[in-house]
Amino acid sequence: MAETYGNFIAGEWVQASSGKVFDSINPANTDELVARYQSSTAEDVKNAFDVAQKAQAAWAAMPAPNRGILLMRAAEILEKRADSVAADMTREEGKTLPEAKGEVVRAVNIFRYFGGEGARLSGETVPSERDGVFACTFRKPLGVVSLLTPWNFPIAIPAWKMAPALIAGNTVVIKPASLAPLCTVRLIEALHEAGLPKGVINMVTGSGSAIGDELITNPAVKAVSFTGSCEVGNGIQRKTVQRGIKTQLEMGGKNPTIVLRDADLNMATDIVVNGAFFSTGQKCTATSRALIEEAIFEDFAKLLVEKTRKLRVGSGMEKGIDIGPCVDDGQMQTVLRYIEIGKKEGAKLLCGGNRLTGAAYDKGYFVEPTIFSEVTPEMTIAQEEIFGPVLAVVPVKDFDAGIQMANNVKFGLSASLLTNQLNKVFSYINRIEAGLIIVNLPSAGVEYQLPFGGTKASSTGFREQGSVAVDFYSELRTVYLKHQI
Repeated sequence: MAETYGNFIAGEWVQASSGKVFDSINPANTDELVARYQSSTAEDVKNAFDVAQKAQAAWAAMPAPNRGILLMRAAEILEKRADSVAADMTREEGKTLPEAKGEVVRAVNIFRYFGGEGARLSGETVPSERDGVFACTFRKPLGVVSLLTPWNFPIAIPAWKMAPALIAGNTVVIKPASLAPLCTVRLIEALHEAGLPKGVINMVTGSGSAIGDELITNPAVKAVSFTGSCEVGNGIQRKTVQRGIKTQLEMGGKNPTIVLRDADLNMATDIVVNGAFFSTGQKCTATSRALIEEAIFEDFAKLLVEKTRKLRVGSGMEKGIDIGPCVDDGQMQTVLRYIEIGKKEGAKLLCGGNRLTGAAYDKGYFVEPTIFSEVTPEMTIAQEEIFGPVLAVVPVKDFDAGIQMANNVKFGLSASLLTNQLNKVFSYINRIEAGLIIVNLPSAGVEYQLPFGGTKASSTGFREQGSVAVDFYSELRTVYLKHQI
């Protein structure tokens, strides 16, 4: 029987004031109920913020290295449970078990990394031009922060928002996406068992339409960090700008991989398959456009299709599966709708394009990995984020044409170039409009110790991950101290 999880407020698991719950279903087998969660109300959110506000001063007063010890302790607890947490993720979100295990390990590393940052929360000393004056800066936490996280990385993204917020001395109210809250529950369980004081971390679940506004506009909120769609993110910013509070938005991507004629075809096709189709293409950094130099286009496309057709689609809990289901029926229908739009606008379907059916698929949201060619820059599938296993392969005359086409979208999150030409690599690094600039690797591979974020419509505000993540969750104070009177 599926477990019902409460909201986490003031160190306790509690029911929502509505008395209602909602179901979470396995996207690979809709007969399986994974868990139930609280349908929270605005009153529940207000309560969480009241608790967080009361706990903040004592948490901020704890020395940062000691806060770091708690994060490291939570990392150890989570690491011991990695296998079971990964299985939870696969059952609830759908990604393959190896991918889920890798994500849990990443969350462990994030907690360890920011635990270490507790001993490095430094300002700087700066020489004053005045005699007898000592000048320095130091960091102060913002207060209470609101975190809104997506379903596609259900443990990594909550971890990389929570950890820098906590190490900087803030208290947190987090709302995970309703499609996959279970990994956030597991993170909070680890933090609670590690000894995090009551009220420092709080979680509410429920519909964004019911509680989203309170999560953004509550007077206690000093900063909002959101990962999700442009539509929702831009709506959040319109509200937070009126209050003048810090806002961090990570939104969409339409990420290119440019393949030049000197690239090794076997390596290049492997990289594009990885970037486009792993995690069912449900990554904001996924490759959605492969821009191939004309001289190798036909050979590249042929090999790419051969490899794509060999990918195994199915339940992520099964061994040997490469691609799991879309996260729910709505996302599957969105992917299928974009595939139909591609056909109607004149793109040529090279492989895939259908919902998978049959005994292994009828109870899940499975879509074939899909490749289109004859895609022109103005087509919908060349401009809009699909968030599924759909790739457009486009021939380009040369490197310059590839750069121009790569930049010809409103997004600028991630981009990859495959070549051994060093002069082209440095030109690309300087000319590509992306926050994540990648060479000879998939567009979707990033590491926790480096900054994460995009340009143009993909991101606003401060970067996430790496040591700079703390910048968003803190403010610098400047001290002038006259010590010779």
